[in-house]
Amino acid sequence: MPENLAWAIFFFPVASFIGIGFVIRPFFDQYKKISGYLTILAVSASLILSIWAVFATASHDAHISWESHHWLTVGNLEIRIGILMDSLTAIMLVVVCLVSLMVQFYSQGYMAGDPGYSRYYAVMSFFTASMIGLVMASSILQVFVFWELVGASSYLLIGFWYHRPTAARAAIKAFLVTRLGDLGFMVAILLLFLQQGVFASEGLNPLEITDIH
Repeated sequence: MPENLAWAIFFFPVASFIGIGFVIRPFFDQYKKISGYLTILAVSASLILSIWAVFATASHDAHISWESHHWLTVGNLEIRIGILMDSLTAIMLVVVCLVSLMVQFYSQGYMAGDPGYSRYYAVMSFFTASMIGLVMASSILQVFVFWELVGASSYLLIGFWYHRPTAARAAIKAFLVTRLGDLGFMVAILLLFLQQGVFASEGLNPLEITDIH
């Protein structure tokens, strides 16, 4: 499986989010049904590629290794991003995309007539992309970033009908609880870094993908 197609699994819902959030909703909201079709198309494409990934990892002894890519340099620190693709990742991608796709189909009827139809599908695309990024993350830094994005999109979905006091309170409660968990996650990452000699070439480098054999 080519690496660019593996990245496409993530970028299809990202493109859907951008298209709905920055084009359809502000300029063409009278054609809001397109938002649902676009999300379904994007997630369907990701699902097809995820199924391909399952067979690809099976034919590569359950692992596919790609080099990480330079993204940002801060002082002496080089931050790299990449994809971890093994059999477990591929299976989880199928699960995430399939469940998301079923939700998109169901939502077409459930959200019909709702004035926030396009906004809902934009957030759902954002949520799906965040989940895919979390599953495919090749480093602990990427895991943390996408975990935060999943939390943010969950907050937006829980509080979707923000004009309802119960929904607003539920969103705030979920945000506070998940932020408490995030604090523990961050402390665990820092402890892991300290124990392994973070940023040292001979220690655990959380910013680079390790070749899988």
